[in-house]
Amino acid sequence: MLAAFGLAVAGLATGGAGSADARDTGAPGQGHAQAQARAVPKHAVTGYWQNFNNGATVQRLSQVQDQYDIIAVAFADATGTPGKVTFNLDSAGLGGYTVAQFKADIKAKKAAGKSVIVSVGGERGAVSVNSSTAAANFATSVYALMQEYGFDGVDIDLENGLNATYMTQALKSLSQKAGPGLVLTMAPQTIDMQSTSNAYFRTALNVKDILAVVNMQYYNSGAMLGCDGKVYGQGSVDFLTALACIQLEGGLAPSQVGIGTPASPRGAGSGYVAPALVKNALDCLARGTGCGSFKPSRTYPGIRGAMTWSTNWDALNGNAWSNAVGAHVHGLP
Repeated sequence: MLAAFGLAVAGLATGGAGSADARDTGAPGQGHAQAQARAVPKHAVTGYWQNFNNGATVQRLSQVQDQYDIIAVAFADATGTPGKVTFNLDSAGLGGYTVAQFKADIKAKKAAGKSVIVSVGGERGAVSVNSSTAAANFATSVYALMQEYGFDGVDIDLENGLNATYMTQALKSLSQKAGPGLVLTMAPQTIDMQSTSNAYFRTALNVKDILAVVNMQYYNSGAMLGCDGKVYGQGSVDFLTALACIQLEGGLAPSQVGIGTPASPRGAGSGYVAPALVKNALDCLARGTGCGSFKPSRTYPGIRGAMTWSTNWDALNGNAWSNAVGAHVHGLP
């Protein structure tokens, strides 16, 4: 495993269009709807909103608490056409929540300065983009959902592998259609970001000029290598910081790196960490304080923030995660 690590450290991106600040001033792509560029806060909290009932609190988007800056609607659905996705609101499972109410809630969240994006993938989401045709279908269908529902962009949460060449093609095509208002996030698993040679990592680097944040899932994971070549187990500050370091030193800007953890012990099969540990990890990376045995060689005060699965599990737990982590993220330097 150590031999396979092979971390090819690229120069750390310190600016450019990959950050929301730069993206906001970019020129629109030809033919896109005249949408205003949406600024993602310097330090942002991302939460997945469940379009299904699995025992967590059933929410309408309007009930997602204010600490969340980016709300990822989980999930888009695959179709019989390669690369094409659609979205079906689970009105029955959500207590009669109508499409009209859903669209109105998206509009209201956006008016409040939030970004609402549609997530593609998930544990059971099999969406394959393995050809130029599939890439075109993906871009066209996601853009159609943005126009229909008012989504600001897309989250890539493909947990069954992806093709870096064609996913890059799809996302760049989507960017051309949507223009500078596109909010693009990714949520790879830990194994996907161990090396810059991995397809997910390559894709993130390929689209860094339009990428808002990579919120890796630091849960449901085996032990992984940190950027120092040592092995770390999930559930610790070191696991969060040493693995984030790979991305921070592997070519992503600090503003493109977020820490993803479950909102409660029931939110994932394993890997839950208390909000206090998430806060310590963020402080370690941003300020050099609160570290465990692993201490990064430098600090990254521009780190984007944190993500959780999910706003629903958070609500079931009294919003304990977002109340603690959200306030901390928004107070980072």
